[in-house]
Amino acid sequence: MAISSESAAGTMQEKSLAGTGSWMFSGPLIMIFCLAALVPFVTNDYWVLIATRAAIYWVLVGALNLVIGFAGQLAIGYVALLTLGAYTTSVLVAGNVSPPVPVFGALAIAGVAGAIFGVIVGLPALRLRTFYFAISTLGFATIITQIALAWQSVTGGGIGLPGPEMPAPFHTHAGFYFLCLTAAGLITWMTANIAHSRFGRGLIAVRDADVAAEATGIRKARLLMTIFVFTGASAAIAGGLFAALQTYITPDAFTFDLSVLFFISVLIGGRGSILGPLLGTVILTLLPEFAAPLAAWSTFLYAVLLLVIVLVAPGGIAALLDFGNRRVLRANRTIVPKAALVGHLLATDKAKSGIALRGVVLSFLGVRAIDGVDLDVEAGKIHGLIGPNGSGKTTILNVISGFYGPEAGSIALGGEALKPGDSESRASQGIARTFQTPRIVGEASVLQNVMIGGTIRGQSTFVESLFCLPRHRGDERTLRSEAMTALSAVGLESLADIRADRLQHSELRFMEIARACMARPAFILLDEPAAGLSADEILRLGQFLKAISRQGTGVLLVEHHADLIFDICDYVTVLNLGRVLAQGTPAEIRVHKEVISAYLGG
Repeated sequence: MAISSESAAGTMQEKSLAGTGSWMFSGPLIMIFCLAALVPFVTNDYWVLIATRAAIYWVLVGALNLVIGFAGQLAIGYVALLTLGAYTTSVLVAGNVSPPVPVFGALAIAGVAGAIFGVIVGLPALRLRTFYFAISTLGFATIITQIALAWQSVTGGGIGLPGPEMPAPFHTHAGFYFLCLTAAGLITWMTANIAHSRFGRGLIAVRDADVAAEATGIRKARLLMTIFVFTGASAAIAGGLFAALQTYITPDAFTFDLSVLFFISVLIGGRGSILGPLLGTVILTLLPEFAAPLAAWSTFLYAVLLLVIVLVAPGGIAALLDFGNRRVLRANRTIVPKAALVGHLLATDKAKSGIALRGVVLSFLGVRAIDGVDLDVEAGKIHGLIGPNGSGKTTILNVISGFYGPEAGSIALGGEALKPGDSESRASQGIARTFQTPRIVGEASVLQNVMIGGTIRGQSTFVESLFCLPRHRGDERTLRSEAMTALSAVGLESLADIRADRLQHSELRFMEIARACMARPAFILLDEPAAGLSADEILRLGQFLKAISRQGTGVLLVEHHADLIFDICDYVTVLNLGRVLAQGTPAEIRVHKEVISAYLGG
């Protein structure tokens, strides 16, 4: 009865969090679009034109926000895809390379072209980091501009060509504005769907905790390419709308200032937010209108605004509006795991055979970190791995996890060889892990961090999440419910809606274990989970790990707290200088003379 009561309480809290969070997120966005819909009725055509430009910019920035704000990729030159979309739409409508194409057909073709070139622009992100990727996107923007200048027979060169004319009822200022506002609303809805899906959580995991993302089975390359396709298509469609707004386009219309505007809109809006970048886009679009004499200084004004935001509110507009995470948390919080809930969290159909390492060798700069190690981790057992610092314990975990590929030897799970150096596949094969230093997404909530652990268990495709189809909604309900169960199991359910970077160190340790359990693994690898915990917390951790092993999940525990190792482990392996010094039961290891001399002392 106690279990069902706690589960019911967790479900009620989960529904409360979901309902409150949904309204706090969607309410301001709905209000902004309702106010925007009034613009043609309360002002003149000039301000309708400015509002139309803001809506078009948001079609691009809203999608680009997934690349910059969520994935953390410094993509500065996305004006290139705006240019591509504008010229593709205008050329097709004008019939310069084919019979004239209807404007909406041309927009669709521009979207396809943008999707293709979005991948081309994004490919360097798989190898280049930070500013190097930013420079590559700027280089692509320069290439597109030079092609537009040189291909005079099609693009008109420096003279340009007319933009597409919209058919009725979109040929008027108000009609075209409502078309662009609808497109902006659609982009907002779709990007919000992605942000609140396993794909959005995967992006922020790649951004802030890429090693943990790999360990949970998130395939970075595939995820980024999918996002680049969507962003490229959106940017090109925005370009087609921009060409219709301009009525006449030349290469001079696509300046570096526009690239800066798109990039800074996301930065001042805040990472991992939809509302913040939307407000940033509106502000930066309107700013030159209120400071017309300073129009030539627009780039300078953008830079000053960015500097002010960084100094006053490093988290951007989103951080200023995040009132919920400003409330003071109760000090001296106690973690009380509920081992009885572990049965609701972990599946019982675990692998009967275990992990086997045979003759594993790995060297760094000629120094052997692992030297011919044999190791067996059985299902449903807790296996301790101890030894002095530098003895190769964490390296063993990294080899099993696929972060390192051994020079020699083999690793098998259930009698089947594991592919060396393939960390992204381990979660799907039933291996989860935690890290010596907790790998978290600090700007995400505790609940979202734990839900990241269940990414591979989602069934919906990117398109299903994009349009919030039933399978996506089912995934989210299931993952949210199970994440709340995991948090309840480790005693953190009351902190579910708190940003993870506000937790105490010991709470982060338990949160990582909850995240690892979300994949329902056959084996969990724990790297010093008791580091920084109090004596009482270590005792509760031990009881929780025992509950995990009773469900049939094997545990490989690297730990320096010898008392914890000897209290809960079924078997212990001692490493020294990369080699196995001793193996046996805790009772045997306690009295092993070489172990006492090399590690335990005495």
